[in-house]
Amino acid sequence: MRRTALAALCLAAAATASLTGCLPGEDKADSKPKGPFAGLSGGEIADRAVEATSNATSLRMKGDIVDDDGSRIGLDMALDKKGRCAGTMSADGEGEAELLMTGDTLYMKYDEKFLRAQDEDAPKEETDGVVAMLAGKWTKMSAKGSDAKDMAAFCDLDTVLADFQDVNSDATRGRTTTVDGTPAIVLHEKDGKDTYTLSVATKGKPYLLKVVNKSAKDPGTVTFSDFDTPVPAETPKGKVIDLDALGG
Repeated sequence: MRRTALAALCLAAAATASLTGCLPGEDKADSKPKGPFAGLSGGEIADRAVEATSNATSLRMKGDIVDDDGSRIGLDMALDKKGRCAGTMSADGEGEAELLMTGDTLYMKYDEKFLRAQDEDAPKEETDGVVAMLAGKWTKMSAKGSDAKDMAAFCDLDTVLADFQDVNSDATRGRTTTVDGTPAIVLHEKDGKDTYTLSVATKGKPYLLKVVNKSAKDPGTVTFSDFDTPVPAETPKGKVIDLDALGG
């Protein structure tokens, strides 16, 4: 069950990172662009957004993504370049799991609905036992252990943003908009039959604020916010179940 939850979140992270890979091709200048980023093509704006976002020391990712088996993954995570992360995840709306990592320890807390969804093929008695032991309680495990190493890598912002490097975009400019109150410009991108829109901040640093994947196979939306804001990853107070000690 625990590996299933970790795998689901890593799938969401991989899907999020893969959206940055939709920026291939040669640069195409738009005709007489005006307003924000005047004189820059859509590709040049996208490249600036990639650079600014990659240089952020921390950020928050919030997304709704379809993974390979058709499950819809919900993700709301703050993470930084020091390996700290804190947030929540869900799968197909079936409950929620909280997680955070600080130092070399990964902490997770599951609600009952989430646990039952992850163990739905197990005997009822077994699932009831898991729920009784874990529901609503913080657990911990070493971030260096085999069950947690993928999650630990995801909690490193440098790892998550690795695909942002060396991008050459042929995005085209679209309308201006706002994303959570921040002025932005919309860029349009194509990758074969798949289409994407990217919203880039026009005020302050040109951060990437939103990516919408409109592909038929894995549509999804990811927003980015809280750039350079400290991650609220504090060690849970009270009793914490040590899964490593239980041999889990």
